[in-house]
Amino acid sequence: MAQAREHSAVIAVERLPAPVHVRRMLPLLCTIGGLLLVADAVVLMFLGVFSLGVTLPLAMGSVLLALGLRWDAVQAWLDASAGRRTAWRWIWLGVLAWIVTVAMFWSVLARAGHVLPVGDPPSAIVVLGSGTRGGKPTPALTARLDLALQQAIRYPNATVVVSGGEGFGQAVSEARVMGDYLRGKGFPAERIVQEEKSTSTEENLLFSKALLQRRGISPEGPVQLVTSDFHTLRAGWIAQRVGYTRASLAGAPTPLYVRYNAWLREYFAVLLGLVRREFG
Repeated sequence: MAQAREHSAVIAVERLPAPVHVRRMLPLLCTIGGLLLVADAVVLMFLGVFSLGVTLPLAMGSVLLALGLRWDAVQAWLDASAGRRTAWRWIWLGVLAWIVTVAMFWSVLARAGHVLPVGDPPSAIVVLGSGTRGGKPTPALTARLDLALQQAIRYPNATVVVSGGEGFGQAVSEARVMGDYLRGKGFPAERIVQEEKSTSTEENLLFSKALLQRRGISPEGPVQLVTSDFHTLRAGWIAQRVGYTRASLAGAPTPLYVRYNAWLREYFAVLLGLVRREFG
């Protein structure tokens, strides 16, 4: 009998409703969080930024917003089935575990993106493309170009390769826009080489490598790669694999308004690269 009473007490405790203030806060938190994520994505898309780092927050925000607005109906649907409640708990545990992995990855990115010291002065500086808009570099690409300009002044004998093909809906290659930007800053045109066919980081590096070799510059020698701070980790891995054995990295700061969206996109890019064994 005592065991039966104890078992009944445990069941009764498990069925106790959550405190009223907690139950009221959860839908409000979902609604506010959803609104913030949706607003972030809509603003960035209005500015012409489209990537998984933007569309995923839009999807997540829409789900949270719908959940917050329909909280009572969702809870009633879950209460109708023990299996639904169990699945719901596992979904939230999975989401929390995913958030932890994202936070851990972001902590690595926060420490990775800097101008790393070089041994010998680089014989070439390769600037990786990052999108254009209306024939002008995006803020992220502008930051890369400004950093490349600083490094090129610091190493006056280095050839500067600007790398990037035509993006979707663009009539001019990224490399042409990048070259025009540097020339507009007074940088000598004869030091600039434009690689205008690539559409990915790997192609940036491979096609730039071929251009360097044609000019008698070995990619196995000291070469500096200029990209965004969040991209240095993955770019360095790919560079090693395709033959830049002495590459150093220089990471330009990512504009704050798009920084965490770019970091989220990079999280999935690294996961995909690991699955495809692109870094081995």
